[in-house]
Amino acid sequence: MGTMNQMKFEIQRKAMVDSQIRPNKVFEDDIIAAFSTVPREVFVPKQLANIAYVDEDIALSGGRYIIEAMVMARLFQSFELDGSQNVMVVASSTGYGAAVISHLVSSVIAIETRAQMVEKAQQNVSDLGISNVAFVKSRLQDGFESEGPYHAIFIEGGIEVLPDALTDQLADGGRLAAVMRQPGSAVGDACIWQKNGQNITQNRLFTAQTPVLDEFKAKPKFTF
Repeated sequence: MGTMNQMKFEIQRKAMVDSQIRPNKVFEDDIIAAFSTVPREVFVPKQLANIAYVDEDIALSGGRYIIEAMVMARLFQSFELDGSQNVMVVASSTGYGAAVISHLVSSVIAIETRAQMVEKAQQNVSDLGISNVAFVKSRLQDGFESEGPYHAIFIEGGIEVLPDALTDQLADGGRLAAVMRQPGSAVGDACIWQKNGQNITQNRLFTAQTPVLDEFKAKPKFTF
């Protein structure tokens, strides 16, 4: 990419941070720094690079999205990360969320079902010199137990159901963040679930329109 292009993206990235993230109750310096550092345009198909910084969810192939920066930033802030955590990103697609959170924690396991996306994501983070993320091909609903338990689990997309397999992989005191949507509703709630012993508590934080991932859609209930 030429320097003109790079400058344009740097200006857009700063604008995203100043207009989408900072005004929306995101005040953690390290989170702001992470979003200011990771080039969003790298994680979208070339023809979408010019809209990489728009204030909405960007559709990628195969039902994946780069979710709105403000939603992601607020959810990351609600994890209360201190740099030492082990994190799992679910539905990591091309790797943007994993790349951002990698600046805030010690290690990231990112899972995706699509082999091409796993390879693309691995390439993206390696091009950016990020070395504490591992991308793994796995069913999203299964998580990746062998590297758990995790202090934080981030689902990069909306969900209608939260599988026990994922909350089971949380460490005691660990948190899971996702946008929960009722089937058929136009808007969901960005939520944080916290595990304490055997208990899981759910906290609604704010509303968000994050699209639902197919893998986390509620099964239709049959009526006879």
